[in-house]
Amino acid sequence: MSLDSLRPRAEAGAGSTPGPATEARGDDRGLKTAGAGRNRGRGARGGEQLMVPEAAFTSYYGRPVVKPAPWGNDIPAYLFLGGLAAGSSLLAAGADLSNRPDLRRIGRIAAMLSVGAALAALVHDLGKPSRFINMLRVAKPTSPMSMGTWILTAYAPAAGLAGIAELAALLPRRPAALDCLLGLGARPAGLVAAALAPALASYTGVLLSDTATPSWHEGHRELPFVSVGSAAAAAGGLAMLAAPVEQAGPARRLAVGGAMLELAMERKMEGSMGITAEPLHSGRAGGLMRASRALSVGGTLGAVVLAGRSRALARLSGAALLAGSVCTRFAIFEAGQESARDPRYTVVPQRERLARRSHVSA
Repeated sequence: MSLDSLRPRAEAGAGSTPGPATEARGDDRGLKTAGAGRNRGRGARGGEQLMVPEAAFTSYYGRPVVKPAPWGNDIPAYLFLGGLAAGSSLLAAGADLSNRPDLRRIGRIAAMLSVGAALAALVHDLGKPSRFINMLRVAKPTSPMSMGTWILTAYAPAAGLAGIAELAALLPRRPAALDCLLGLGARPAGLVAAALAPALASYTGVLLSDTATPSWHEGHRELPFVSVGSAAAAAGGLAMLAAPVEQAGPARRLAVGGAMLELAMERKMEGSMGITAEPLHSGRAGGLMRASRALSVGGTLGAVVLAGRSRALARLSGAALLAGSVCTRFAIFEAGQESARDPRYTVVPQRERLARRSHVSA
């Protein structure tokens, strides 16, 4: 086959599809149009106007840049239960020192049951208990997960001993030696648990923000405070549900303070997160966050205005604060997972940081 036989096809293709052949023929229609556009840009704005819009980012094959965390609902449940245990230990220690036996009993038993359920949720997510034990082979101060494992391991026996002592006191018959042993160990154990409680309540926020998940990482300044506020609101709300009104004053104050801290730091966090705050306002995470705010505000108002006058209203306010804390944990978890699935939430903050660095260096 000769080259002459192929020439008509090549010329037909060049005429129908823009390409190098069009430029070879000297067709300058596109150049004239582009030149006219640039001239209009100079006349209107005094500078050169781009004729091609800025390219929108898309990842390879539409896949996420960052993989979502391989966690199920066990993890937000663990975050909530750990915070509830920590807040309950603090409340129980204060009640013990201020001679509020009913409030102390509720706090210690709640802390014991909550930390037990939190450990169960964590082990269930890991798959088998040996994986949790394997994490204790190393203590790495720069790893929130390693430090959190050790904090939980130190906290759980102390909270468990204090809780068992309260349960034993409810038994109609018990050996005198056991009664003496538990009675002597209950207060020290409760105080040790209270001393570890702030670290247990806050490390979960540090753990999430230390990941590459965009919505968690961008909220690293405020997320630990949100965790602490949520823990305090949950513990105070639970105590308001179960404690007598006359002894529940510290629980109301703890719940109100925690809810106010949580709401304030959530607002500040969303303002500092930029585009990565979008998942907190849409989808399942958005619905949970709106429910959390409504429950927290309603529970706070009820605790401040009415809970000290009525046992029923105290329980209602406490239930609202407890449910608001649950919604907060699951909302933040869902928002982080959603931000990892969309490449925009990874790439746009990176470009913004690069632009800021370039501006500072210039």
